[in-house]
Amino acid sequence: MKVIDFFKSIHFKLIAIYVLLILIAMQIIGVYFTQQLEDQLINNHRDTMIEQSNLLAYNVEQEMTETRDEDDPDLSSSIDSLLNEIFPLENSEVQVIDENQVVLSTSSVNNSHIVGQLSTEARVKRALLGHPPDDEILRDAETGERKRVLAQPVESDGTVIGAVYIESSVEQIFGEMQDINNILLTGTAMSLVITAFLGIMLARTITRPIGDMRKQAKMMGEGDYSRRVRVYGNDEIGQLADSFNELNMKLKDAHITTEGERKKLSSVLTHMTDGVIATDELGRIMLMNNRAEELLSTPSDSAMGRSLPEVLRLSESLRPSDLYDYSEAILLDFSDEEQDYLLEASFSVIRNVDGPITGLITVLHDVTEQEKIEQERREFVSNVSHELRTPLTTLKSYLEALEDGAMDNKELSSRFLRVTQNETERMIRLVNDLLQLSRMDSNDQELYFETKDMSSVLHEIADRYEMMIKDQGISFVRHIPGHPVYVDVDTDKIIQVFDNIVSNAVKYSPDGGTIRFRATPEEKQIRVSIEDEGAGIPKESQQKVFERFYRADKARARTLGGTGLGLAIAKEIVQAHGGQIEVESEMGQGTTLYVVLPYSVYKQAGGEA
Repeated sequence: MKVIDFFKSIHFKLIAIYVLLILIAMQIIGVYFTQQLEDQLINNHRDTMIEQSNLLAYNVEQEMTETRDEDDPDLSSSIDSLLNEIFPLENSEVQVIDENQVVLSTSSVNNSHIVGQLSTEARVKRALLGHPPDDEILRDAETGERKRVLAQPVESDGTVIGAVYIESSVEQIFGEMQDINNILLTGTAMSLVITAFLGIMLARTITRPIGDMRKQAKMMGEGDYSRRVRVYGNDEIGQLADSFNELNMKLKDAHITTEGERKKLSSVLTHMTDGVIATDELGRIMLMNNRAEELLSTPSDSAMGRSLPEVLRLSESLRPSDLYDYSEAILLDFSDEEQDYLLEASFSVIRNVDGPITGLITVLHDVTEQEKIEQERREFVSNVSHELRTPLTTLKSYLEALEDGAMDNKELSSRFLRVTQNETERMIRLVNDLLQLSRMDSNDQELYFETKDMSSVLHEIADRYEMMIKDQGISFVRHIPGHPVYVDVDTDKIIQVFDNIVSNAVKYSPDGGTIRFRATPEEKQIRVSIEDEGAGIPKESQQKVFERFYRADKARARTLGGTGLGLAIAKEIVQAHGGQIEVESEMGQGTTLYVVLPYSVYKQAGGEA
């Protein structure tokens, strides 16, 4: 991997560039130099050969036209001597041919046998015909040797009397060129090695600070801004290193600021009492705070990337783009059979500066209690209106009857007046109960605690009701301790609690029924139960009897004149005393109300603390 990285690095590229530049320069110089040198050598060889051939042709013409005596050597011997004297070219062969194409002499010992024979060279024939000399470089078919060939006509007074044929090897010239090329190749190799070494040293001066910046950039990507790039000079690379260090410091400050803001935002989102969900432009969830997870009972890991309508259970009716147009909150119903659960979702669109939508922010509120309170308020207003309308309607009817003439009938008017009085008292009781509940709700009602013997209080209540209902055939059975049981209570309020409970027991007890008072001392509290033999309360309604205006048997309760607030007031009073009130009932077997009160902090049941 490191080898591959090196060959991909700028260090290697710089070295390769320098080496290639030198290689190309040396190749250009070598090709140009060798080509020029080769041309120069070839041309010099040709000029020398032509010069020698002209000199030789002149001397041959002198020998061939010279008048000879008997004592003089023959023409062939003279020409042999002439060739040895004036033709010094190495690796060359010269032939002198007369006008009849007969070889008169040759400079090659190996070819002496051709003397006196006819020459078969075409160039010789052309020279004997008076054609000017031309030279060519030919390659021997057998040996592969390269030779320059020249045929020079020998003229005397404008008449061709013979020819000079020269063959000169040029292999030595090409051998010298090969040696020169080898020298150039060796020099090129040495130059490349030196250049590569210098390139490495030069590249390091460039790549070292770049490498430092690369390492620093990697560390910056990992969040480490403590390291600084070393500055090696004041050139462009050094200025770049200075700028990089300055950028590092600015990024460090920006990172610290951003991280602080991120932590603040994260803390705000984490501790918000409202759920927050952020989506991208396609409605896919990107962020979800802890409160949103709690409200939706969905972990953020499983919600990430999912469609917002799917998580909010709106996918059947809405698409993500539809939520962009909602300016008002949506009520989400997550209720089940066990409990009601309502959420309110508000949507806010996220836009770029140039206008396109980039996402959506959803804020979730738990409005279950709010909706429950609102529903209770509506029911309360409806119940109060209904409770007041009935006696008011009755009053209006009887007063109109009195106005229409019933006043003249003494017996009838007295009965009508008693009815109006009863309905007026009923409205007064209702208003008083409402005022008392209102004071309890606003904590305006003060309780005046005193230590009382609960046994005595219960006996007083039972005695009073026995006197009130002695004509109804209802009997009281008491199971009350014979010793004092002390509790800290507001006597009037506690008596009101038991009055409300006992009055209900009397109302719903059948003629000849029995109401049982029972007080049971326990470890830290006393439990008082009041049991009747009425029709009972359905199981599903038992937890609702303490709600305001609730009646298990509405028709009978209105006939008996109840307001539906007695047990609600009793519950508020008992809880204000630190106690509890409970109900137990079976249909057809009566109802039992339990009131549990803590003992006095100063006295215990049966004596002093």
